[in-house]
Amino acid sequence: MTTLFSNQPGDEGLPGQERARVMAAVMTTTLMGVFDGTMINIALPSMAKAMQVQANVSVWFANGYLLSAAMTLAIFAALAVRVGYRPVFLSGLTVFTLTSLGCAMASTPEMLIGMRIMQGIGGAATLSIAPAILRSVFPGRLLGRILGLHALLIASSSAIAPVLGGTVLDIMSWKWLFALNVLPGTVSLLLVFRSLPRKPASERTPFDTIGAVLSAILLGSMVLAANSASSDHHISVEAISWSLLAVLSAIAFIWQIRRVKHPLLPPVMFKNGRFTLAALTSLACFVSQGITFIALPFLFQSVYGYSPVVSALLFTPWPIGIVLIAPHAGRWADIFSAPLISTVGLALFVVGLILLATLPARPAAWDICLRSLWCGIGFGCFQSPNNREMLSNVSRDYASYASGVLSIVRTFGQCLGAAVMGALLAINELKAVHYALWIAVVASAASVVLSVSRLRKTGLAHTL
Repeated sequence: MTTLFSNQPGDEGLPGQERARVMAAVMTTTLMGVFDGTMINIALPSMAKAMQVQANVSVWFANGYLLSAAMTLAIFAALAVRVGYRPVFLSGLTVFTLTSLGCAMASTPEMLIGMRIMQGIGGAATLSIAPAILRSVFPGRLLGRILGLHALLIASSSAIAPVLGGTVLDIMSWKWLFALNVLPGTVSLLLVFRSLPRKPASERTPFDTIGAVLSAILLGSMVLAANSASSDHHISVEAISWSLLAVLSAIAFIWQIRRVKHPLLPPVMFKNGRFTLAALTSLACFVSQGITFIALPFLFQSVYGYSPVVSALLFTPWPIGIVLIAPHAGRWADIFSAPLISTVGLALFVVGLILLATLPARPAAWDICLRSLWCGIGFGCFQSPNNREMLSNVSRDYASYASGVLSIVRTFGQCLGAAVMGALLAINELKAVHYALWIAVVASAASVVLSVSRLRKTGLAHTL
């Protein structure tokens, strides 16, 4: 850990001590965002009962955050290029912290949903540029290592959040799930205010308002389409309508960024084949993960008959596997080839998914845990090296855009995975899990093909 804050001649970024403060602020903010999303899902029944609303209304206590965050990811990534990381991150963190307090004080469902929507906007402002900030303050020689720690934080907090959320609900009101954000949010604000430098924006150009509106419609309609498909368990008119809107807005967005001089997302970034392949590889892998994350609870509860608590425990080895390998994978990516390491991770991930898809009719709990652990190890070996590959193959001026793309492909991939699973449930609920896991295998295998193709660009294909 101390090597992250040591200085060497020629290091770009910030000195070690200031680097540590910025890292602490970014990591704390990420931790709050992950905890907030995961713990709230557990609390929805309690919140619905306390607010005296139906379950379909309480779902928006979670979806309001996801929807507003998804709609504004690209906007904040582009805005940070024009005004700088500091004002965007400080504003987003301030909004997130204040609306956390607002959620805790909400007395009506409408007020809570409104606060959650605002909280999602604040969360998007911080999460969309967090990797870019880490790249700006750390030297390139440490980029894989710090991104590995970032992936470890996300995985470990995802594993801990359900247990912590359940503990909080056992001894306190659901309001404390939001109130607990206020103190770390305030500390993070002070750290960012003191340490993140005031750097001039790299571009003084007009903001692409039309592109921003189209990106918001595109990402928002994707989330709503996935939500409709996965919650209705049939192909509804609503799901089809949102999907159609997503397709039309995607076409319009691509047309817009290709025709304007200063687009919301510069197409020139994608002329770098290694960046584009890393983004597509990540997209395919997150589609696979999105399918699997929805399929496994159905498998454990509906097929094998485990309780929700036991199902959560059976899933825990997955994030544990990421925790075990992600920091090492990030360090290896700084020394060896990041594409090669992420390709190896993807191959392991495919094997793990095949193992899950071929589980026997009545497997032992330890057998399920080992196969889930294997998936986590493979995914952890892939994620941080691939993120490094994306961020290192654009200039520092484009780091914010690359960070936004990273967040967008993750969100889009998970939403598309959810939509696939929803469609399968609509067609045949009894066989949906079996089909879903094999589709996840195909999606992850496609990511391996994409990843191998970029090895040819780096001249490393012969090493596999």
